[in-house]
Amino acid sequence: PQKNAVTRLLPFLVFCILATLLALAPTPATHMLAAQEAPDSLQQPTHADFVLVKKSESRLFLMKNGQVLKSYHVVFGANPHGHKEQEGDQRTPEGRYTLDYKKSDSAYYKAIRISYPNREDTASARKRGVSPGGQIMIHGQKNGRSWLAPFAQLFNWTDGCIAVTDAEMEEIWQAVKVGTPIEILP
Repeated sequence: PQKNAVTRLLPFLVFCILATLLALAPTPATHMLAAQEAPDSLQQPTHADFVLVKKSESRLFLMKNGQVLKSYHVVFGANPHGHKEQEGDQRTPEGRYTLDYKKSDSAYYKAIRISYPNREDTASARKRGVSPGGQIMIHGQKNGRSWLAPFAQLFNWTDGCIAVTDAEMEEIWQAVKVGTPIEILP
């Protein structure tokens, strides 16, 4: 009997949590007001010459000449600890790579590809007889689901990618050129 009561209440609790998150989420008008009040340096950072990701801090930093231009809260693969070793392990790679391709028609709000796997990743996977995986990206939310970002960004939910909100992805997209180096630290 107690289990049935919990089972019946679960959808209601989920609805309440989502309704609360939606009520707390900024509206487009709020974003516009905040953008008007923010200094230009925060609206659109100049082009970054380096991207640093610290998995332990859940942060992505846009860097220029060794200085932080802007930082963002990020989420990772559902199994975030450790370096990506094979396809399907839901880990985000660690190491030095290059942002080598921009994909505007992604299934997520824009995506910038990380050059994983590199030679070492491929050789290591080959030794173990597995595929290293690939198509690791920095991206926004799943298309049509940006309204879930306040909830989604609380959990590591990707298959190994680095996810931000759509508004943050737009800023990163503008600030990062193809060929920019990225380092992902544990």
